[in-house]
Amino acid sequence: MTKQDKIQIAVVGAGYWGKNLVRNYAQLGALSAICDSNQQSLAAFKQNYPDVKCITNFQELLQDQDIDGIAIAAPAEMHFSLAREALLSGKDVFVEKPLALNLSDAQELREIAGKNSRILMVGHLLQYHSAFIRLKELIRQGELGRIHYIYSNRLSFGKIRREEDILWSFAPHDISMILSLANEEPEYVMATGGNYLHKKIADVTTTHLEFPSGLKAHVFVSWLHPFKEQMLVVVGDRNMAVFNDTLAWGEKLLLYPHNINWHNGIPVPDKKEANKVTVEQSEPLKAECAHFIDCIRTRNTPVTDAIEGIEVLKILKASQESLNSNGRKIFLKEAYRKSDGYFIHESSYLDDDVTVGAGTKIWHFSHVLKGSSVGKNCSIGQNVVVGPDATIGNGCKIQNNVSIYKGVTLEDDVFCGPSMVFTNVFNPRAHISRMDELRPTVVKHGATIGANATIVCGHTIGAYAFIGAGAVVTRGAPGHALMVGNPAQQIGWMCECGNRLDENLRCSHCGKAFEKSAEGIHIISQ
Repeated sequence: MTKQDKIQIAVVGAGYWGKNLVRNYAQLGALSAICDSNQQSLAAFKQNYPDVKCITNFQELLQDQDIDGIAIAAPAEMHFSLAREALLSGKDVFVEKPLALNLSDAQELREIAGKNSRILMVGHLLQYHSAFIRLKELIRQGELGRIHYIYSNRLSFGKIRREEDILWSFAPHDISMILSLANEEPEYVMATGGNYLHKKIADVTTTHLEFPSGLKAHVFVSWLHPFKEQMLVVVGDRNMAVFNDTLAWGEKLLLYPHNINWHNGIPVPDKKEANKVTVEQSEPLKAECAHFIDCIRTRNTPVTDAIEGIEVLKILKASQESLNSNGRKIFLKEAYRKSDGYFIHESSYLDDDVTVGAGTKIWHFSHVLKGSSVGKNCSIGQNVVVGPDATIGNGCKIQNNVSIYKGVTLEDDVFCGPSMVFTNVFNPRAHISRMDELRPTVVKHGATIGANATIVCGHTIGAYAFIGAGAVVTRGAPGHALMVGNPAQQIGWMCECGNRLDENLRCSHCGKAFEKSAEGIHIISQ
């Protein structure tokens, strides 16, 4: 953030929806710049906001040190690339829904934001609607009792899009609200729809979600409807609530104290008049924009952060798959694995807050804990624990019964043999918490650690080092070193191909020649 007194926001994409972001950030006194490819549109904004920079060059925007946050309202296919560049340039980022079109891209954005300590917020607008906030309060206070089911309708006649179908255009808002109320991930999703104006673009869809607790929900969206309707209905065993955003403020949130009475084994509805719930009158978009500004200032996590955006994206991707396969049930765990291109055995478990790269395989009874990252094309064996907050690079092989604890970082192509051990606290005691004394361990590119070896924390294992089976490494290892024994001692040098070098530092297997240097050895010829 700049040293200025007020937060400076730039809006990227000032078209159909972006112009509303421009208006609200201007009203909040935070609008610093507008970036759009349409020169005519920029000229009009310049007349209305003469003190605001109007530019077409996105890179120029990123280089502006006065700008604290970037609000992206460009077409959905540009969200990932624009957000990625903005985060890497050190800006906090707000992205209109969806966060990205692919789960792997969304996960990458979240990871970049985390590594660079940047705010990443997703534009799920209705989370900031005062009526929905009040509805959540009522549910949290137990006014509705146990929730049986939720359904939402988001219907209108136009605006009809061609860059995305109705599912991706309208449903993210409803999915976001339903997930917020359910507070759990669905087990499976089913979606059906109709393509009437274009054979490849759905104009009407109905999506059904079923949750582990028994809660059910459905979302009906259409832009071929004779009138506008934006309604969320929540049915509990004590009360029923209706959030109707098309009504006047005094009627947007109604509570129906209906009951079911049983007479001689027959359920009899007991209908009652609706009670109007008092709701603060405010503009949701302004509240959303103000929340982004506040998160930049305080560094608090947004209500609709990257994790929430990814959860919504999971449902959208599964719904799209179901839609494309004539309403087939798509189980979320299966869909998540499939869309990201990795495999996880059904007996293993991933926490919500993790990333796993394409091509990786995670086998039986393993657990990747929150905050951890596993790269592409890795092999994670049986009974492996990763994390929390551990990092595994691309192409690593972790054999059975290995734990990669917090503080351990494996670079690319590291091999960990069966039952080898990492530590992360030097002098542990069961009755004394010493996680604040954690000593980080780094295993460099291409290193091998043999079966049952132990790596004492706080050291670095150099690139292509080879730790023999059962060795206990207490002082680290230089690159290419061959280490054996307890405590481990260096007895030679290893080639990148995994063979021991001769006394002339030459590999008889691949022909590479090395010479000694201050860091160990380096290649002088192939």
